[in-house]
Amino acid sequence: MDTGHFYFLRNQYFIDFPDPYLMQNKEKVNGQTHNRPCFYAFEDVSSKGLFWLVPFSSQTNKFQSIYNTKIAKYHICDTIVFGDVLGSRKAFLIQNMCPVISKYINNEYIDSSANIPVRISGSLEKDIITKAKRVLALQRQGKKLIFPDVLKIESALKESLKQE
Repeated sequence: MDTGHFYFLRNQYFIDFPDPYLMQNKEKVNGQTHNRPCFYAFEDVSSKGLFWLVPFSSQTNKFQSIYNTKIAKYHICDTIVFGDVLGSRKAFLIQNMCPVISKYINNEYIDSSANIPVRISGSLEKDIITKAKRVLALQRQGKKLIFPDVLKIESALKESLKQE
């Protein structure tokens, strides 16, 4: 796994961590095989082998509305970031991020036209990682900003890494 790349999770992740707030795999969409959701990955520098995954969505109107409500109420919103992926605007959902280790990765998101890993701009990467780290730090202080119980999952994954 590499920071800045996009990945899809194995179904085993959802079996091992049955959290109703995790964005579940949707393997078939309108009868077609389709990997979803896709996650932007960045490494947790404090724990070797642990990565954080931020899902993104094409439902930008829905998340723009949520973002606008948070801005109006709190004057800040670090839980949703907007940016382009393969030329299309997407909503990166820090509020739905989760920790992972490589054994739970199914495959990497590849740009089929260029046959290379999908990447985003450096400024968008920096924005996502900065906000995700800030939100995670607040989560660790007891502020519930991330929907899944990521601290419980993180603890189990760290234990798994120790045993490997």
